[in-house]
Amino acid sequence: MARNVLLDRVRLGVDDTVVIASLVLLAWPAAGPQQPGMGDGRIVPLLAALCLGLAVLLLDGGRPMLRHAVTAAALLAAGFRHLNTELAPAAIWLVLLIAVAVLVREVLGRGVETDLNRQQSLLSQQAFRDPLTGLGNRAMFLEYAEGVIDEPTRGQTAVIIVDLDGFKDINDFHGHAIGDDLLRAAADRLAVNVRAGDTVARLDGDEFAVLLPGIEDEQAALAVAERVLAELHRPLSVAGIPMSVRVSAGVAVARDGDRLDSVLGRADQALYRAKQEGGGLARRFDPVLFAAAETRRRAEADLMRGLDAGEFEVYYQPIVDLDGGEQTVGVEALIRWRHPEHGLMAPAQFLDLAESLGLLPRIGGWVLEESCRQAITWQNRFPGFELNVNLSASQLGNPRLIEEVQAVLDRTGLPPQDLVLELTESVALTDLEESARVLGALKALGVRLALDDFGTGFSSLSHLSTLPVDVVKIDRSFVQAMPASGGASVAEAVLHIARTFNLAPVAEGVEDAATATWLRELGAGRAQGYHFARPMPAGEVTELLDRQATLPLTA
Repeated sequence: MARNVLLDRVRLGVDDTVVIASLVLLAWPAAGPQQPGMGDGRIVPLLAALCLGLAVLLLDGGRPMLRHAVTAAALLAAGFRHLNTELAPAAIWLVLLIAVAVLVREVLGRGVETDLNRQQSLLSQQAFRDPLTGLGNRAMFLEYAEGVIDEPTRGQTAVIIVDLDGFKDINDFHGHAIGDDLLRAAADRLAVNVRAGDTVARLDGDEFAVLLPGIEDEQAALAVAERVLAELHRPLSVAGIPMSVRVSAGVAVARDGDRLDSVLGRADQALYRAKQEGGGLARRFDPVLFAAAETRRRAEADLMRGLDAGEFEVYYQPIVDLDGGEQTVGVEALIRWRHPEHGLMAPAQFLDLAESLGLLPRIGGWVLEESCRQAITWQNRFPGFELNVNLSASQLGNPRLIEEVQAVLDRTGLPPQDLVLELTESVALTDLEESARVLGALKALGVRLALDDFGTGFSSLSHLSTLPVDVVKIDRSFVQAMPASGGASVAEAVLHIARTFNLAPVAEGVEDAATATWLRELGAGRAQGYHFARPMPAGEVTELLDRQATLPLTA
């Protein structure tokens, strides 16, 4: 049932020949006898006719009326000149050539017309008809569209994917009988609002496809899609009741050498973009957005692969006691990704993606257990050594968080009082009442709680009294501003608040000795930052602790 491609090519070749021959016939009077002292006077007008013929072939854009007009004008002019006995014998032969070509074209056209009826032939077969809507089904569309895309044509071929937004909700609320009636009404409305010669099929569920052969460009295809959506957005009669639905559409145009699955894939990408923008829209395929989506898709697959392959590691940044000779008294656990191509990657490079994929509870749970197992080995030599682990918003919202933390403590044997769970102000205050409940349950396990990035969010004194936290971590922006400002007013104010609420302060982002000295004088107690140590693997923390154990304690 495939289109006879050779037949199409011959037909197009005959069409081209008829146009060129017609223009030569029109130019024949200008190709007069040879003039003395000049070259053959026929050459210039005949070449001009050939060039004009090529221009018609290039600019007709699949519009046959231009070709028919040229042929009709040539034959009329030849007939008029013949009546006046001005038609040369060679021109008569050219008229005969055009007539024969037109007859050949007609014969070929009948063969092509017969072949073009294959859509109706396919629909006459039960295997190619959608029993619900009466339209062609996916098999019919793929069979027919593949032949149309492969055939030679002077226009372009476009595909529109149409999808009913929220159809599942309609099915669930009104029942499948109403849903089926809605699909039938939408199919009828869709079929009568496309161009003559376009093909409409139901691909699956509430998804339809429209094939637009001979389209001028992508903008014209988009205009068809927008008209279709405008009609479908008018109320549909379902079981005698007007019902309004929102419909989205994606448009893609076939390029030279394209396969049908590639065109459908681009149309699906355009449909996905329309739905992302709120639905009820028609969008054409955008290669820039598609490239971005492909990049994200590959990044998502890479992240999942990395998790399954065990490429993630826990690094630890030491927390020091400012009043105890800057000895390391604890660490903050920080995740890293040792990527096989990109090397060691910081959390900022992948945590947002992990959160969008819903992977943070899995990652956070792994970090908690891995770091607790490591911390217990340090505690065997340094009792009371503390471990700080961050909690994300998705972890805090996990209904099984309490039992999971308890299970980790039981498996690893880490004393609960030596585990400090950190969360930022923005996370804690998203739902203050729920946060207070969850944090209270965590406190009941015996763990300690820290409010990270303190002072940068929405904290107030009332919040501090509501949340059962034990530690406040002074944000690095306040700490690092101390040398530049020549004072420590903000950091000092935060320290004063911490002491007022009997909270242990930890200063973050300490990068030089002067800042460390100021913090010590202000009574900050504990600090962390590059001045003391960068985040490092567990083995390097062990070496650091061993070195510090051999040094005399200095105040």
